[in-house]
Amino acid sequence: MSHSTVPRSRSEAKTEKTPAASGGAAGRRSRGGKQPGRSGKLGFGLRFRRDRTLLLMTLPAVLLVLVFNYVPILGNVVAFQDYDPYLSENGFVAILESPWIGFEQFERIFGDTAFWHAVQNTFVFFFLQLVLYFPIPILLALLINSVVRPRVRAIAQAVMYLPHFFSWVLVVTVFMQIFGGAGIIAQTLRQHGYEGFDLMTNPELFKYLVTFEIIWKDAGWGIIVFLAALSSVSNDLYEAAAMDGAGRWRRMWHITLPALRPVIALLLVLRVGDALSVGFEQFLLQRQAVGVDASDVLDTYVWWNGIRNQDFSYAAAAGLIKGVVGLALVLTANKVAHLMGEQGVYKK
Repeated sequence: MSHSTVPRSRSEAKTEKTPAASGGAAGRRSRGGKQPGRSGKLGFGLRFRRDRTLLLMTLPAVLLVLVFNYVPILGNVVAFQDYDPYLSENGFVAILESPWIGFEQFERIFGDTAFWHAVQNTFVFFFLQLVLYFPIPILLALLINSVVRPRVRAIAQAVMYLPHFFSWVLVVTVFMQIFGGAGIIAQTLRQHGYEGFDLMTNPELFKYLVTFEIIWKDAGWGIIVFLAALSSVSNDLYEAAAMDGAGRWRRMWHITLPALRPVIALLLVLRVGDALSVGFEQFLLQRQAVGVDASDVLDTYVWWNGIRNQDFSYAAAAGLIKGVVGLALVLTANKVAHLMGEQGVYKK
């Protein structure tokens, strides 16, 4: 019997047809240009159709950022002018009609000793907040995460998070009622024959007082970020470490802290970039109580000498210096994060 007359099996027939069929389908997909190529990347049109709902959801936020963050950057041009808002009822026309003076505003700022004193105070408050405030949310997050009962954890988190919703007027009032000259502590001491005290008017202790006000108000806000990072850690890692004989502190050192390291690096980079913005309202509210020398920071300096005195070009020049220095600090801190093996704000 001839071998050519032997019928082939169905599997062999399918094997022969499959390459041709798949080749034809691949050819049609490649001609359409809408399917991923050899690199596995999707085309722009396909990605746009896939993510159009998400893009539509983020459109309002993008518009808000453009209107309130990027469009005002164009107003920095008045830093190089002798801007007079009364030249026209239209602010844009007033900018066009204001005379150009070059870098005279920057020369005024760099020659003002009050400016350098405000910069010095700003960096003093920043380092105190970095040392005393930044570790507090991390420690509180670790403490709350170690609580076994969910109800206790929820109550503790709510109590710590509540002061974040208080205004600075209320925060300063609460501290005044406790540590002021007519506060609870001072009155209690006087009733028992001791001399009272007033921490709210002490210029030497003002930098520590402001730092503790920030800790009480915003520490609960920072807890949320670190608790979210801790929630992504698998319990299997803790169980495996416990079976290997690791105690609570060793599990925290080798599992919990490495899980928080990327978040800590990211927030630290952002905090360093925001070093010149240590606060405005809380310093302005307590300015008269402790004096200008103790409470004047860069934000209050810009407001007092620029906005309040209506020297808008001077205020714009000071704000532009602040923005440039902040950008340099962000880039430097992000580079340090890359050298430490972390991603930082953006990848390499």
